[in-house]
Amino acid sequence: FCTPCLQECLKPKKPVCGVCRSTLSSGSRALDLEKQIETTETTCNGCNKKMYLSKMRSHAASCSKYQNYIMEGVRAVTKEPLHNTRSFPNRFTFPCPYCSEKNFDQEGLVEHCKALHSMDAKQVVCPICASMPWGDPNYRSANFMEHLQRRHRFSYDTFVDYDADEDDMMAQVLMRSLRDK
Repeated sequence: FCTPCLQECLKPKKPVCGVCRSTLSSGSRALDLEKQIETTETTCNGCNKKMYLSKMRSHAASCSKYQNYIMEGVRAVTKEPLHNTRSFPNRFTFPCPYCSEKNFDQEGLVEHCKALHSMDAKQVVCPICASMPWGDPNYRSANFMEHLQRRHRFSYDTFVDYDADEDDMMAQVLMRSLRDK
């Protein structure tokens, strides 16, 4: 993981694993994982040099063939910028759908709704989902509180590239999985 992604996972009051979303306990090191990284051999996808996983990050930073390999993948899934100007929805702050209080970040909206609206049964539109490219601004959640707790445990911005075409990205991943060992 890169540092910004790890920071997003560690941001909540109860930090979570970036892969499985399970709760992390502070101060405990994953010694078995460290040993596995130190002893597992891999091959650079750029220059085909063999090395241990523990050395891969520093190698990737200096291997121009690996960097070209990565950029090839990025170009394959990135959409061309739109020629016409359109307004992008605000994905950083949200209004409360119950009381219309404004400027909550995703975590703040969840906390606010838990504290003040946990018993409100009114069907409302999730402002977080409505701001997403795939979101329906008219869809009213039957149980908004449950939706918040299940769907918005993490920030989409950590894991989603809004400029990547999903179908192209899946095709690229499948192609690379067949090509890479």
